[in-house]
Amino acid sequence: MRVPLRHIAGHLAWSVHGHAWAVYRIHPGPDARGQVQESVPGTYIPAPVRTELLEQVTTLVRSLSGAAPRLFGLCAQVDAAEVVWRMTEGLHDGDGGLRPGAQGWVEHLEAALDLLEGQEMHQRTWWLAVPLERENQKLKAASALWADVADAFGLRAGPVTVAEVNTCREQAARVEAHLSGGVPMRPAAPAEIVWMIQHALHRGLAEPLLGEAARSQAYGGQVTSGVLHSPSYADLGQVRLEEGGTERSAGTAPGSSSSSRGPARRGRVKRWHKKQGGGSPLRRRWLQIETDHGTGYQAHLALAECPRAVAAEAADLFAQLEVLDFPVDFTIDLMLVGAEKARQQVQRKKNELVDQADQYDAQPTGMPASIPDAAGDLGELDRRLSHTSVEVEVQSVTALHVWGPNAALCDARARALEKLLAGADYRAVRPAGLQAELFMLGLPGTVRPQRLREFTQYQLSEDWAMSGAFTHREVGDPNGIFVGLDLDCGTTRPVLLNVADAPKQDASASFGIVADLGAGKSVLQKLTSSCVVDRGARAICIDRTPVREWALFAQAAAPGRCQIIDAARAALSIDPLRLFPGPEGRHYALSYLTLQLGIGPMTTAGEVLHHAVEQATTTAEPSMHQVLQVLARMAQAKSGKRQDAAATLSGLLRIVADNPLAAMVFDPALPPVRVDGADSSDIIVITTAGLTLPPKNALSHPEMLHQQPLEALIGRAVLYLIAAIARQAAFYDLDRFCAFVTDELYWLTSSAEGTALVHEVLHDGRKHAAGLIAGAPTAEELGPDRGLMAYRALGRTTNREHARSGLEFIGLDPDDTELVRMVTSLSPVGRMDRAGEFLLTAPRQNTGRIKVVIPAVARIASRITTTPGQPVADASPPAEPGPARVSTRKGGQP
Repeated sequence: MRVPLRHIAGHLAWSVHGHAWAVYRIHPGPDARGQVQESVPGTYIPAPVRTELLEQVTTLVRSLSGAAPRLFGLCAQVDAAEVVWRMTEGLHDGDGGLRPGAQGWVEHLEAALDLLEGQEMHQRTWWLAVPLERENQKLKAASALWADVADAFGLRAGPVTVAEVNTCREQAARVEAHLSGGVPMRPAAPAEIVWMIQHALHRGLAEPLLGEAARSQAYGGQVTSGVLHSPSYADLGQVRLEEGGTERSAGTAPGSSSSSRGPARRGRVKRWHKKQGGGSPLRRRWLQIETDHGTGYQAHLALAECPRAVAAEAADLFAQLEVLDFPVDFTIDLMLVGAEKARQQVQRKKNELVDQADQYDAQPTGMPASIPDAAGDLGELDRRLSHTSVEVEVQSVTALHVWGPNAALCDARARALEKLLAGADYRAVRPAGLQAELFMLGLPGTVRPQRLREFTQYQLSEDWAMSGAFTHREVGDPNGIFVGLDLDCGTTRPVLLNVADAPKQDASASFGIVADLGAGKSVLQKLTSSCVVDRGARAICIDRTPVREWALFAQAAAPGRCQIIDAARAALSIDPLRLFPGPEGRHYALSYLTLQLGIGPMTTAGEVLHHAVEQATTTAEPSMHQVLQVLARMAQAKSGKRQDAAATLSGLLRIVADNPLAAMVFDPALPPVRVDGADSSDIIVITTAGLTLPPKNALSHPEMLHQQPLEALIGRAVLYLIAAIARQAAFYDLDRFCAFVTDELYWLTSSAEGTALVHEVLHDGRKHAAGLIAGAPTAEELGPDRGLMAYRALGRTTNREHARSGLEFIGLDPDDTELVRMVTSLSPVGRMDRAGEFLLTAPRQNTGRIKVVIPAVARIASRITTTPGQPVADASPPAEPGPARVSTRKGGQP
């Protein structure tokens, strides 16, 4: 095969035909410093955003008026090791290995590698090649002719001088200036341009990875002695192309696809060829490409007919290719004609229709219905071209490329693609004899073959923009924890979230999850929090369930690294004077006591409490028990009102201290909770089972509040201390992220103390490297500040009103009946194969439908679900773990 490129200098490429092209990568993603340059929409976007994206593409197309650009939509192969490497970004120490606090993450990497290895995964990439016009068109034609002649006779092609390089760079700069207001893009690297050719040749085989090409500095040319010199690209053309080739014709060379097949496989392929007619080339409409790495099969289709009219919601043809369970490349060769010239062509077609109508009038059958329809279409086209002078007509030739490791699979995929397009009223053909030409159209730097002009489609810029050729859809974050798979992509596409990194990107790290009971809220919360901890962060969890599910999960997921604060089974002390030395401890202790006793701080009793706390902190071991002792001594030593107040307070506190629910506050024998960020407190779980709270209406009526049971009054005061501990632990270390996790948020926000804690984490968490991970059955229960949550998930919500509020919460149209129907049918009851379906929104405002995947890590999977009667997985580690399969060094991919 003849390599189409001679020279590459930066993003400029010179073809063997004498043309110069400027190549750009559309939607380039993060730059060299990791900064994201654009917002990334998901599959589901609001109508205003869709309109804005449509206007951007229309602006891009119109800015290229008069040019003949070519757009490539290529599915870059993704390796499982690439995904695993993205899961380790930001976790390396100075030596390139994983930080000590993130060693537990290796098990997750192994599980992800086992799950994704061997899966067909791809990443959609977009490339725009714009031809650069030479001032001397005759010289351009002569150069193209000489290139063909020189190649035939083995002569050296004409050199590219430094003057020509500078001229092309100036023209490329003008092109970039025209494109600056459209879709985000950047100049392609030389290795990326070469990768485009490598990708086309290795379809159906293991191909070079785009990520490596994007970081490579190879393949670029340099100007030396006034002439551009480039490395040889001849090795790219060491392939054999054969249209309609079969497995037998590929031979049995080592590494070829046929050499690895057993007798049974060869027999099935032989029977398939016999069924297809074997020797007829009309039945073998594919292209066989034999390389050093094996033999692949590609089928190339041309878009032959588009519908006259299509609904705006269904016009995104190229975006719909993502739903197929195999990747599809597309190449669109564009010719952009200005409004005035297009109107002249429309007028000529009108005249032709008039002539045809006159001819049909003489026939007895009359004029066919297609003539008036065509006249109406031309009239509409003429009206729209007259509306604005910047309008352009897009004359496009579209090629679609599918592939497979063998001819049978390749042919089946091509037929499936034809059916998908036919269902949308598009007609695609797989022309025999043109497979090589359609393949060459998909290479940068080639000239469109003349025989492909018959497939030209005519549209206005806005109509063509609606086809979705530039549609960029992602869900989640570029790196982080592996939470599940993208359900809007037919092939395997992992979804990553990096909650802990959000504050560094100036975004909130709070995560709100809305779903019905049993729809997977707690599973997603546990998965996120445990992964955050295994990556070196911390988590504070408030567990209100009687079964203490979060305590059991923490003990299994982080053995030896968790603390359980159980209100009803006191084993650890939350005494504020023992936890917070100095003024901070005195403040929390006094606030707790006044709240517990229902007294005002500016009363006589409040003044006595203040002195009691002050004296207790001067002892060798300050504690709330010492406050009781001080009050007892004050009651005996003083006289008058202060003595009466001290005696009353001492008696009331004795009643509270004797209650088991207050033992973790007043029992000096219990070891204190550690909130200093030590390894033993990577996860702190506070179980509130047994604690009750006063009803909300009692909080505004003091007389009603004093009549509440002692358990409710103790619960309210203890909740204040729990909030203080959670706040202190979450905001303790600014260099270490902390997740504050609470399921069924209504329980916490039913009190003023819990509401204040949630409010503070939502408003100030980003500044302190902390975030709230909360779940609730309805969006309203997440509170009035739920709009501050950057991460949002919506699961099955069968109530349509709740579904609408959930859609509004994740930023979608609540009045869209299709979206409401989707939300009500997520994770259907009884369908275990569909469990864990969510609509997920990340800080970049990209919303997509995902399926949560529980990692195959025994300590995580053993306690993550709460389905009654479900067997508990064995969480015991293997006796002799084998060597790690995942490299944690930063020098290369795992």
